Amino acid sequence: MSSTESPGRTSDKSPRPQVDRLLVGLRWRRLEEPLGFIKVLQWLFAIFAFGSCGSYSGETGAMVRCNKEAKDVSSIIVSFGYPFRLHRVQYEMPLCDEDSTSKTMHLMGDFSAPAEFFVTLGIFSFFYTMAALVLYLRFHNLYTENKRFPLVDFCVTVSFTFFWLVAAAAWGKGLTDVKGATRPSSLTAAMSVCHGEDAVCSAGATPSMGLANISVLFGFINFFLWAGNCWFVFKETPWHGQGQDQGQGPSQESAAEQGAVEKQ
Repeated sequence: MSSTESPGRTSDKSPRPQVDRLLVGLRWRRLEEPLGFIKVLQWLFAIFAFGSCGSYSGETGAMVRCNKEAKDVSSIIVSFGYPFRLHRVQYEMPLCDEDSTSKTMHLMGDFSAPAEFFVTLGIFSFFYTMAALVLYLRFHNLYTENKRFPLVDFCVTVSFTFFWLVAAAAWGKGLTDVKGATRPSSLTAAMSVCHGEDAVCSAGATPSMGLANISVLFGFINFFLWAGNCWFVFKETPWHGQGQDQGQGPSQESAAEQGAVEKQ
């Protein structure tokens, strides 16, 4: 006779008890402290930084009118985006002679290095802050008892602060170059058909750079967050305690000497 489990009894193999124990072990009040609260902000703004840069796409364009007749107007629309290898972006330039109709052209410049560095740093910041939050919320005793964890956290925080400053400044400069290379005026200047007498060129769609500008802003916000967090992480290291001990040591000795003099 086979035995059946009662509907109200949960199986021993269910992962639910393990999940409950994990959630119970989390100290959510740690997020109210500066060390935990700033790490949450770092996690969020890292997503905003690499998301706004990595998802950017825009369009630029121009209009070419051959023989100065409206019926021969050709509209050129060029799409570009992350990682901003503009020299690989192709578009067709119309020709105003009878031998050929168009010629394949490319945009000018390769600005993938600062853009990819910026996005990669944001992804690494995202994963590090996530791991730091798990350690801080779930294994805070291990973080406070083992002095190596605060030291590593401090060194990594200083490194990320420096890298965010470099990445935000480099991507800001790279974005300025991208804007210059994708202006409609730059597009018409690069087309040989616009320099002849058989065609009249005019500017087309101007790319919208709002999302890319926001990504640079998020980069500098991340720099300030990591720079401000250096002090709170430093307070968890043994170096901060040694500084306090050295500051209190002479004052205690001088107080003892003053007491001895008063007794005499």
